[in-house]
Amino acid sequence: MSRAFTREEDSENAVAGIAERPISPHRNLVTQTGLAMIDAELAALREALAKAGTDGDGDRERIAMISRDLRYWTARRESAELSVPEPDSEVVRFGMTVELEAEDGARASWLIAGEDEADPGKGSISHVSPMARALFGRSVGDVVTVNGKEWEITGLG
Repeated sequence: MSRAFTREEDSENAVAGIAERPISPHRNLVTQTGLAMIDAELAALREALAKAGTDGDGDRERIAMISRDLRYWTARRESAELSVPEPDSEVVRFGMTVELEAEDGARASWLIAGEDEADPGKGSISHVSPMARALFGRSVGDVVTVNGKEWEITGLG
């Protein structure tokens, strides 16, 4: 059969073998900052897609990647559950910053955030991370063990 009779969408999906971004099976809890980040990502992708479609160079791979990311962030926005901790909570909850001290004196401070907004290099961890799971429901003075290391909760914010 002539290639002229192949479906266009088949060749579009095969542009670069671009696979869909996996969606986490966990609840999509987000902080207010995380929700704003998702909205900003969607706006930027929509703008990029509109620009890519009018560039005239027909960069199908770029359009396919932007479209894939747009599908991912649209799904994440649709499933987002805004969660704000009670300001006077005495136990660790999603959206709180937890101050810790390790048995060797090392200190750490982590904001427990959504999966898409977590950035350990900037002080935030995912609510499904081993550390966050160990901390949930605990109070100042409690000790948790993660990866064989003990951490005492020294503050909540």
